[in-house]
Amino acid sequence: MLTARDIMTTQVHSIAPETGIEELARQFVATNVNAMPVIDSAGRLFGLVSQSDLVELDRPLHIPTVIAIFDWVLYLESEKKFRDEVERITARKVAEICTREVVTCAPETSVAEIAELMSEKQAHLIPVVEDGKVVGVVGRLDIVRSMGR
Repeated sequence: MLTARDIMTTQVHSIAPETGIEELARQFVATNVNAMPVIDSAGRLFGLVSQSDLVELDRPLHIPTVIAIFDWVLYLESEKKFRDEVERITARKVAEICTREVVTCAPETSVAEIAELMSEKQAHLIPVVEDGKVVGVVGRLDIVRSMGR
C-alpha cells in the first residue's frame, strides 16, 4: 500500500507569513507552483496560500445593500462578511490572505485516504506533517502519478 511518504514531493517551496504580497507573486512565478505552505519562524505550518488567494485580491469589492432609517444603518447582508472582504482585498502580507485551517496528513497516510481528503475538502495540495513540521506535500498530480506505479 502506497503512503504519503512514497509519493510526496519533498522539495517544498514555502513562504513566511510576514512576506509581502508582491514577493509572494514573484515566488509563484519563479517556482511555478500553484500553492505553498506558509511556515512560521519556528518552522511550523501556519497556513496555505494559493494563486487563487492572490487572484481574489483583484476582484471588485461587493458593497452590501443597506437601509438607513433615522440614525441607524441596517445591513441587508452580513456586516462581518463585508468587513472580512475589505480586510482581504487590502491585505499586504501573506498571513492576511492565507488559509489557516489546512487539511494535512501524516507520512503514513495511505494514498487512498489522501485522495478521499482531497475530494471531500476540495484540497489541491495537502502538506505532509510530522512532529509539527512540514516534511513534504502531496498534490493532485502526485496522486495521478501514483496510479501508474
